[in-house]
Amino acid sequence: MRLAVLSDTHGRPVPEACAERLRAADLVLHAGDVGTEAALEGLRALAPGIVAVRGNVDRAGLGLPERQEVDAGGVRIGLVHDAGPAKGRLARLRERFPGCDVVVFGHSHVPLLEQEDGFTILNPGSATQRRRQPRHTMVEGTVEGGRPSFAFVDLD
Repeated sequence: MRLAVLSDTHGRPVPEACAERLRAADLVLHAGDVGTEAALEGLRALAPGIVAVRGNVDRAGLGLPERQEVDAGGVRIGLVHDAGPAKGRLARLRERFPGCDVVVFGHSHVPLLEQEDGFTILNPGSATQRRRQPRHTMVEGTVEGGRPSFAFVDLD
């Protein structure tokens, strides 16, 4: 199973390199701050099965939940926008999402992949608004045999 993971697009169109990966994915995960209804519809046009959560700039009218869990080829993935402070984040997310193998989050625009004892936390950065980061990023993932793997994609 092919995954595309993004966050913090803030109503801006994604670059073509990102759009290509969204179209090719079996499952697209967006960790919040989609921005507007038009932006959400634009993403759904690229990836009809997109799973997204509400970020701090998303209005309740977008109809997105604050957190969500999905099954991806036998791997349980949780999504939330704001994972809180860096200190203790992995343990906190493991506790907040019992039964999940992976938790995807956003908010900071800072790419992160951290793993411990078979549990992974992942922030894809932002495909459209890099802020203090050197590159616009997203993540491609695969699930094979019930095992996930992830790689950052530099979109610049």
